[in-house]
Amino acid sequence: MNDPPPPDDFIITMDGVDKYFGAFRALHNVTLHVRRRERIVLCGPSGSGKSTLIRCINQLEHHQAGRITFDGEEVGPHTKGLDRVRREIGMVFQSFNLFPHLTVLQNCVLAPMKVRGMAKDAAEALARALLARVRIPEQADKYPTQLSGGQQQRVAIARALCMHPKVMLFDEPTSALDPEMVKEVLDTMIGLAADDMAMLCVTHEMSFARSVAHRVVFMDQGEIVEQAPPEEFFANPRNERTRTFLGQILSQ
Repeated sequence: MNDPPPPDDFIITMDGVDKYFGAFRALHNVTLHVRRRERIVLCGPSGSGKSTLIRCINQLEHHQAGRITFDGEEVGPHTKGLDRVRREIGMVFQSFNLFPHLTVLQNCVLAPMKVRGMAKDAAEALARALLARVRIPEQADKYPTQLSGGQQQRVAIARALCMHPKVMLFDEPTSALDPEMVKEVLDTMIGLAADDMAMLCVTHEMSFARSVAHRVVFMDQGEIVEQAPPEEFFANPRNERTRTFLGQILSQ
């Protein structure tokens, strides 16, 4: 599952990216290049800039300095084709963000029909196939409030996959779940790891990082402090801040 991606075929590049919230610098000179089909786990203490980093990729947050490209096209607040870029980037949030007045099936078919122009029958067939893949096909006609947190998050994953994205972004997808629901969502994400797309996941689930990631990136105070393949990252962290973080999180 951890076979390396192509060496020099980048789907995302971030070069010298700064992001400010007022006077607070949330990202400081961040440089990160993501290969096609590469799976990256972003970890670090709360407030280290992990979520801000991935939100800058699809411009849910606009960066003030540096350069970001997606599939060879520069993205920023004035990108004319930003909606087109966003169609190729799936995102799963920690709070699910499902439409409560729509059924599970309706949540999943909305974007393919409205954005990609897919016919209703085709969109429904795709959605049902993806709901089966995330192991909740029987929930298609229910509403989000009728599902557990873990089921809602799997719906959110299926909904993102319905757009056939080139990249999947996960922003702490298990942090809002009860402990018994975490495994079912992580198992779903592990199942996606064989797909032909890049994945960036902000998470503290180090077992997921060990089993799925090609690279683990550690952030602190808005900077990328260290990055390495998981076997190296966990066995021989080089930075003192990384060692402190791992000592705290692995002892929990």
